[in-house]
Amino acid sequence: MSEQLRTNIYNALDSIVLIDPHTHIDALNPASGSLADILGYHYYTELAHSAGLDKSLIEAPNITDRDKVQLLLANLEPIQNTIQYSWFIEMCQEFFGFEGTIIDGSNWESIYDAAQTQMNADNWSEQVLEKSGIEAVFLTNDFDDSLQGFDTNVYIPCLRTDDLVFHLAKQDVRDRLEVSTSTSLESITDLRQAIATLFTHFKTNNAKACAISLPPSFSPSTISDGRAKNALQQILTKGTEADASHIEAMARWMFWTITQQCETHQLPFDLMIGVNRRVYPTGVFQGQDLYDSRVSLIQYQELFNAFPTVTFPISVLASVTNQELASYAWIFPNVVTHGHWWYSNTPTFIEHDTAARLEAVPQTKQIGYYSDMYKLEFALPKFRMYKRILSKVLAERYVIDRNWSEQRAIEFGSIILRGNVETVFDI
Repeated sequence: MSEQLRTNIYNALDSIVLIDPHTHIDALNPASGSLADILGYHYYTELAHSAGLDKSLIEAPNITDRDKVQLLLANLEPIQNTIQYSWFIEMCQEFFGFEGTIIDGSNWESIYDAAQTQMNADNWSEQVLEKSGIEAVFLTNDFDDSLQGFDTNVYIPCLRTDDLVFHLAKQDVRDRLEVSTSTSLESITDLRQAIATLFTHFKTNNAKACAISLPPSFSPSTISDGRAKNALQQILTKGTEADASHIEAMARWMFWTITQQCETHQLPFDLMIGVNRRVYPTGVFQGQDLYDSRVSLIQYQELFNAFPTVTFPISVLASVTNQELASYAWIFPNVVTHGHWWYSNTPTFIEHDTAARLEAVPQTKQIGYYSDMYKLEFALPKFRMYKRILSKVLAERYVIDRNWSEQRAIEFGSIILRGNVETVFDI
């Protein structure tokens, strides 16, 4: 009974056309141009490097796409047990007609050629979206993106604010901000106006969220304009050589100002909490960052209390923080659980964390999943993975354990997968 029940629920959930609420897709180049774009995803390069493949080979400056695919596939045997390898196989099966379960040095060329034929189609991106059951994806836009040249109803803008908060001491960041807002950054008033201009630009171009990734040490708090003025003058004078206390004060002021703009423009502020950058500086590109279990959401209590009308969809980097996140979403009306980010994005952690959220958090305050993808092909295997897990939890913990009807469980799953994305982000 349990297996058939899970299948029934999965089939129903799999028929729902979804919106992916967080990706790193380039709207002007959304799908892969070759199999190298798929295998170049940091999961594969960092796992291959961890298993012994030399970084200098993976990142050789003049390596061709074909040679890179051959190199990686000849060295992925140690990761065939991982969920990431399963994503790759499922992509090849669904998109490129592969019928096996292992791709290696003996059969990679036929898969490479089949993939290239498909990817050369003019409408490949549209094919991938339709096959994946995705009608729209959220982007991760730099603050100076023009937001032109694509359909913002399919590729939905999201203002990423990391540079503004943490890197304003860099001259190039200030230069970009001045150019993109036609503002000379000489005072706190100028800076506040520049941020307001950015939000107006994004809101006018159908932006539905603001987002930032945050280190474990960060604690949002109010900073007076007087303190921020001193910090800004030091930064304008000394740049990245300014005292760390001034850079930190400026980051807190900027974060608070951005949150005020989210309040003004009624935009949710996605917080991705807990990432330590460059823990492994000699790792491959994007394979250098790790979580820190010392992070706590208590660091955000002032923020959540100060902005009751701003919705904060929150992702935590590690499953060890999930109970705290579920508890905050339990208590705070403006805290929403958001996806399964990065190192918690594996089936064992997803199942545990999903079950805890479903059992503890109001059903209208959970966004089940996002792909975090860089290329569209990853939506299909990633969302299917989540839907299988969600179906299992719904079947076992709700239909069997709590005597829900199958239809009621499906309706619950639909809210988690699609309904809450619409309501939280006003789509």
